[in-house]
Amino acid sequence: MAVAELKRKVRTTANKTTLARVGHTDNRWYVVDASGKTLGRLATEIATRLMGKHKPIYTPTVDVGDFIVVLNTSKVKVTGRKLAQREYDYYTYYTSGRRVKPMQDVLQKHPNLVMRMAVKRMLPKTKMGVQMLSKLKCYSGGEHPHAAQRPETLSL
Repeated sequence: MAVAELKRKVRTTANKTTLARVGHTDNRWYVVDASGKTLGRLATEIATRLMGKHKPIYTPTVDVGDFIVVLNTSKVKVTGRKLAQREYDYYTYYTSGRRVKPMQDVLQKHPNLVMRMAVKRMLPKTKMGVQMLSKLKCYSGGEHPHAAQRPETLSL
């Protein structure tokens, strides 16, 4: 009998961890100004917020992250010689269809893509990672259409 009582006590003391459930999370909206910020350091903070690792209720199997609106992605700062050396490639699915563009060209034409790719590569490579990335909204200017969600300013 003493062993059964001991097992009962262990079960009750071990099950005190609270886990988030799907649909019962509090997702908030934040606005981040990227002008003058370093790309990699900003991307790590955004990825952490999208995953929800900053919350005490973080659960790896549930998406508990927040929505992030990034403004002024065209004014993001890149250190070192990354503008000339870093390359973005894609494949056209034709023979010899690999295309390579330097970061400088991509940043001029599609500044949102640079921020989005930096954050995407820091998220999990699963279906939940795709869901987390859909909560990232990038804009090259200083305005956004998400005023109805009443986003809070986040200083990183």
